[in-house]
Amino acid sequence: MLLSRRAFIRLLGIAGTAGLWPALGRASEDPYELPLFGQVRLLHLTDTHAQLQPVYYREPNVNLGIGPAWGQPPHRVGQALLDYFAIAPDSPEAHAFTHLDFVSAAERLGAVGGFAHLKTLLDRLRAQAGEGRSLLLDGGDTWQGSGTAYWTRGQDMVGACNLLGVDVMTGHWEFTHGDAQVIANLAAFKGDFVAQNVQVREEALFDYRFANFPGFDGDTALAFKPFVIRELQDAKIAIIGQAFPYTPIANPARFIPDWTFGIQEERLQRLIDRIRARERPHAVILLSHNGMDVDLKLAARVRGIDVILGGHTHDGVPAPIPVKNPGGVTLVTNAGSNGKFIGVLDLEIQEGRVSNYRYRLLPVFANLLAPDPRMLAYIQQVRAPYAERLAEPLAVTESLLYRRGNFSGTFDQLICDALRRVHDAQIALSPGFRWGTSLLPGQTISMEQVLNQTCITYPETYRRTLKGSEIKMILEDVADNLFNPDPYIQQGGDMVRVGGLDYVCDPTAPMGERIQDLRLSDGTPVAPDKDYVVAGWAVVGSQAPGEPIWETVATYLRDLKTVRIDRLETPRLKNVKDNPGIADYTGQFI
Repeated sequence: MLLSRRAFIRLLGIAGTAGLWPALGRASEDPYELPLFGQVRLLHLTDTHAQLQPVYYREPNVNLGIGPAWGQPPHRVGQALLDYFAIAPDSPEAHAFTHLDFVSAAERLGAVGGFAHLKTLLDRLRAQAGEGRSLLLDGGDTWQGSGTAYWTRGQDMVGACNLLGVDVMTGHWEFTHGDAQVIANLAAFKGDFVAQNVQVREEALFDYRFANFPGFDGDTALAFKPFVIRELQDAKIAIIGQAFPYTPIANPARFIPDWTFGIQEERLQRLIDRIRARERPHAVILLSHNGMDVDLKLAARVRGIDVILGGHTHDGVPAPIPVKNPGGVTLVTNAGSNGKFIGVLDLEIQEGRVSNYRYRLLPVFANLLAPDPRMLAYIQQVRAPYAERLAEPLAVTESLLYRRGNFSGTFDQLICDALRRVHDAQIALSPGFRWGTSLLPGQTISMEQVLNQTCITYPETYRRTLKGSEIKMILEDVADNLFNPDPYIQQGGDMVRVGGLDYVCDPTAPMGERIQDLRLSDGTPVAPDKDYVVAGWAVVGSQAPGEPIWETVATYLRDLKTVRIDRLETPRLKNVKDNPGIADYTGQFI
């Protein structure tokens, strides 16, 4: 049973944590009452993945940091995270930031996020800051992740963001709607889209299709504005955009054939130097979709950035991480996902620069916030044409279903089981996407819930024969993406999920040696030169021939009717047992 608002606030007062909830000395105090500190308030939202409705979202129990990242945020989970940030156990914040006791806490505290609830909170935070003193920045991954975003090609989210009052955004999954749709959607977006690292290919410049788009610069060949200057009441703020650097690698390049990406560190440094010299802003903000590890490395190498407001890796990090660089210190943040958090950064400006700050990453508990009527009406309107299909009941789950984690989640297991059963395959491979909401035991798995886990613009399934050596190569490639000690090599996804397959993984080993002892689920060793029937989905190269993955999962669930996940096909792990980024692991350590 959900707590009442009064009981909820009383619990907050009892379980106040080391300054993260503001001044919880009295039970009657409201966690969302945040008077402005200084002159400027930056509100940061990222990786909402088109979740207009309130959701449940379980944080990972496996988020390993390898090499220099060992034990450093964001690579701490469970109690190790609570200890590092001095968060009281069994508190609402402990529930928001960790996987601990997730089901019972979620049943007591309720769902999080939802754009109607976000709108209420954001309007309140703006009012507390005062007229003309705040900006709302969206870090991207906003137009993808739901059935309605898929069917409207992200237009539902453009309208929602306009109502929310987003001032500036950058992107990643937005690009998977295709370049023409991106340009069309941005024409309807009332804010600014910024990306200093997206350039038009030289061969496309002669007859560039989007030369009339206001953000395009023919001299620099940048496809979008690299930055914007926003004049607030008492401050001048420069906001530079950093879109996801590896979009054409992690997602199909065919959607964006004329654009190049990359981190573009040197270009960024030149841009910052020029902005500092010509515009003389009080603060320079990088609105980033790099992922937190990449942002931490970037912050140590590039001077002149005051704050990086980061996204992509879905890390809910309660406090900024200060990073020293040749020009001083840059604060690095990451604001979670699915509308679960709002980052609130207040800046004090003195003598033309940032002199102090206050930051809080606020969990957005829907039952503490009345839904905004206008946003609620809009959400109902955009969902109405699809309501019947979204609501189709497919099965009931007896298990907690979740995705997030380096190696697997229970909904990932469900997808792999569906692929093997429906497509009659020995082995299933499913991408380690970090988006996807959670379902509590007893909830109905509707078509909407399946779409929340699978809705991409390249959802086609495949059934093909792969040799054992090819399967190992796939696993090695993804493991290097995840565990390479150099953040600039990482691309932000988790390990490919497997069905019907067992293996040993040593995340600390070098490339080519992390994946060992591959076996089928019955214990038979996988032979390098033998053929195996493999089913999967989300092919990045040429389009796969099969049905969309959500049809495969729906077929499986309609037949199954009741879901119970009794095991996770996770690898046996070496050399990470004492890593602060792993807790309550269901697999074996060897």
